[in-house]
Amino acid sequence: MPAASAPSSTRRQLSLHYDELATPDQLSAPERQVWEAARAATAHSYAPYSHFHVGAALLLEDGTVFQGTNQENAAYPSGLCAERTALFGLAGSHLGAVPRIVGMAVAGRPAQGEFTAALPCGACRQVMLESEMRQGQPIWLLLPGPTGTVLRFERLADLLPFHFSPSDLPPRL
Repeated sequence: MPAASAPSSTRRQLSLHYDELATPDQLSAPERQVWEAARAATAHSYAPYSHFHVGAALLLEDGTVFQGTNQENAAYPSGLCAERTALFGLAGSHLGAVPRIVGMAVAGRPAQGEFTAALPCGACRQVMLESEMRQGQPIWLLLPGPTGTVLRFERLADLLPFHFSPSDLPPRL
């Protein structure tokens, strides 16, 4: 039994919103373009250790698609996920302002097998979210779900509701 002077707790509930599409055929033309680009990118991943090939594709405001793939390394922490190679590659390829990202898709498959669910890791979710925060506008996301479904998020913030942000850093001296 808690002490009488202890403050009471409050239970809160968090809601997450996304659409689960039965098949990729339900995607719009721009969504389909970035979905297929993510799948195609898996052919260029370097995954000799996990044998799990991941591709990511970014749809830019001007209609350009920018791809990234997972790049593994024998020193495991030195590798990089497809989501981050796409986002960092885009940022690094522009000396001026980074183009606005409208949408993003991720695809994954074993070396010898069909596409399967491939959800971003925590580090990728943080980088994705910070990219969205930096541009000040939502980025929609398509992820492969279980049994061939497509998970469609309207904004990356839904993937990481209790995220770390610049406001969590101590003030600079």
